[in-house]
Amino acid sequence: MPAPPPRVAVVGTGVIGAMTAWHLAARGAEVLAFDAYGPGHDRGASAGESRIFRTAYKEGASYVPLLRRSYELWRRLETESDRDLLTLCGGLTLGPPDHPDLRAVRRSAAEHGLDIEVLDAAEAGRRFPQHRLDDDEIAVLDRQAGVLRPEPAVQAALARAQELGAQLLPYHPVTGIDERSGGGWRIRTPRATYDADHVVLSPGPWTGSFERLAGLPLRGRRITAAWFAARDIAAHRPDRLPIAIRRHRDAGFSCFPVLDGTAVKIVPHHLAWPDADAPEDLPRGADAEFAQAASAAVARLLPGLVPHPVRIGVYAEASSADEHALLGPLPGARDATLLAGFSGHGFKLAPVFGEIAASLVTEGKSPYDIAFLDPARFTA
Repeated sequence: MPAPPPRVAVVGTGVIGAMTAWHLAARGAEVLAFDAYGPGHDRGASAGESRIFRTAYKEGASYVPLLRRSYELWRRLETESDRDLLTLCGGLTLGPPDHPDLRAVRRSAAEHGLDIEVLDAAEAGRRFPQHRLDDDEIAVLDRQAGVLRPEPAVQAALARAQELGAQLLPYHPVTGIDERSGGGWRIRTPRATYDADHVVLSPGPWTGSFERLAGLPLRGRRITAAWFAARDIAAHRPDRLPIAIRRHRDAGFSCFPVLDGTAVKIVPHHLAWPDADAPEDLPRGADAEFAQAASAAVARLLPGLVPHPVRIGVYAEASSADEHALLGPLPGARDATLLAGFSGHGFKLAPVFGEIAASLVTEGKSPYDIAFLDPARFTA
């Protein structure tokens, strides 16, 4: 007689937990998916209208096989959910040719034979006049890059998981996770207590809420995005403006094409990202110093935008000590998998990370090389 399907608690249904629930349900697991808020909420990292997808990866060539698989899974989720989630519009990395990020992008592309093009400042200015480059800068164009829609993506993955049998439990904040003496876990919420054979922790910026994660180098941090009105809206839509990562001597930011019909989103990298230990207490705006600094960067480097933000959004994420995720068995626990600390570059990889988590739960192994993400690297 075949063994019954495992009962798996997924704690946290931002994009990582949502994708994990989708893949687990597709494998026949009995899934309980908990979240303190509703699907696609704006308190964690899976919000803010847009996210970057890119393949030539400055964070390391080891990610490229995972990114290729993630692209396939984004397209699968679009097909299964009948929703448009990823628009390939190309991606630019701009800055001095000797900047570590630009060198890393070119290195990852060379190692994996990716389709990139290196443009000098004059050519980049001719083809992408939305950006102002200094004479000694270059642009690296990654054609397998684009823009993702985070809130619809989370909702699509959770809806698909539910169609496959998962039980979604929004507005169920998890207040305790206890190992049972006979194996498995007891999940406590203010409403009820639930038992599970395996627990998947995908807490996003709420890492500080779980005692079992206290020994790991994880911290929540606040990310502030600002939207600037485009003078020529058509020139800043995805068909003419790729996503971009800017590395300039005076400023650094991520730049997204117009999706709301009005404005370009900028996420400054050169300004402080304060700690965010309690995402539910996030401020809903930014101070004048932030707005002025972001405006100065736009005025200097993005001449087609009105250099005063028309909208500001504040979100939270979790980062790790080395800026790479913790993905694998939870150290010191049985039948527990951790997915945390994605450090601002996990969204694009969420479908494959969810697939990996489902493999770890149901098979005890992953078909991908994820040794560099093992949480045990911080406890050895």
